[in-house]
Amino acid sequence: MAFEGLSEKLNNVFKKLKSRGKLTESDVNEAMREVKLALLEADVSYKVVKDFVKKVSERAVGEEVLASLTPAQQVVKIVNEELVSLMGNSNARINFASKPPTVIMMCGLQGSGKTTHAAKLAKMLKKEGHRPLLAACDIYRPAAINQLQIVGHKADVKVFEMGQTDPVIIAREALAHAKDYGHDVLIIDTAGRLHVDEALMDELKKIKELTTPDEIMLVVDAMTGQDAVNVAKAFDEAVGITSVLMSKLDSDTRGGAALSVLAVTGKPIKYVGMGEKLDDFEQFHPERMASRILGMGDVLTLIEKAENVMSQKDAEKLSKKFKENTFDMDDLLDQMKQIKRMGSMKSIIGMLPGLGDKLKDVDIDDSQLNRVEAIITSMTKAERAKPSIINPSRKKRIAAGSGNKVEDVNRLLKQFEQMQKMMKQFTGKNSKMNLRKARKQLAGMNFDKMTGKGGGNLPL
Repeated sequence: MAFEGLSEKLNNVFKKLKSRGKLTESDVNEAMREVKLALLEADVSYKVVKDFVKKVSERAVGEEVLASLTPAQQVVKIVNEELVSLMGNSNARINFASKPPTVIMMCGLQGSGKTTHAAKLAKMLKKEGHRPLLAACDIYRPAAINQLQIVGHKADVKVFEMGQTDPVIIAREALAHAKDYGHDVLIIDTAGRLHVDEALMDELKKIKELTTPDEIMLVVDAMTGQDAVNVAKAFDEAVGITSVLMSKLDSDTRGGAALSVLAVTGKPIKYVGMGEKLDDFEQFHPERMASRILGMGDVLTLIEKAENVMSQKDAEKLSKKFKENTFDMDDLLDQMKQIKRMGSMKSIIGMLPGLGDKLKDVDIDDSQLNRVEAIITSMTKAERAKPSIINPSRKKRIAAGSGNKVEDVNRLLKQFEQMQKMMKQFTGKNSKMNLRKARKQLAGMNFDKMTGKGGGNLPL
């Protein structure tokens, strides 16, 4: 995840402040020097860093903060507020047209992920109740049209294409098609280049003039660092972008571009790409991103991801199974598949307050989930419904069928049994008292057992 290095460095700064108790002005100034270095190392623009540190310092050395009973926490609060301000105080939304269709022109350099993210955006808008249409206006890159058709099919969104025709004509005909067939959003996938050039900008200007887009969204690669901000400036000066979509924010990158782009260009980040799958796509929330950077987690995004993979009806059905203690191996398998659809285990754990920092050095192996799936699918229907019938000979058969050891099968069965006992505690007569006990148990859990570290433990 981007910002991992920055998050670690900032948390180390705040730990030092908290260990000192009462703070002096020199303590704050020393901390701000470390914050400044951390931001510069994360590839945040020097001017942005300078202004940010100045604002935080002015607020942090005030009498109200230094005289506070919890001065270090006040400093963290100020840093959080200034980070949110840096990335945009409000969640920027798409500029939908009062009269459909809303035209969104996607632009960017080659390799930024423009075509894939056009489909990701279309899929998200479709989930929100819109009828998007994708237009293939990149006729230069080999297989660009075919790629848009493939990702469009995966997103279940229609793609308008006219082969190698003039992109300006394709854009015009796509707009007419959207109006005729009731598509309320037209997403135009334009051509990119390896660098900003006059020919590219001229074509974009012509498409802009003809379609009068409501949104000109620039896709920039977070891995290019400060160059992403320079690209944003160049595109804005040439065609006048309205927003930025930051791709590859899940990569092991310093992520400074995300903190610099609004301050340098005045254009907000509206969406971020967090992985290769079409569902690895989020609306950009400055306050949530600030929380992630400061190691406070991001529970709201985690809840939204869970809601996307589980309907209210499924949640009620699962709750009923918990209460009636009828949760079986089939249900566990179903839950694991839903967890996989939410993203990697590391990204999910990183959204839980307090856990991201504790588990930063733990190697979380997502393939362990596949091992558990293999064990469960190697069981018969009767064994999944009632695991207590699984005797030694059945265990050997399940282990051989799943490509695992008998010890792995035993471990899964034991952990499933513990899970059922915990569920009984939640639903028993003294459920409130038992819930407190369960929380204590969870707080003391050895997370190595979730990660496959040390002897191949399964992630349950």
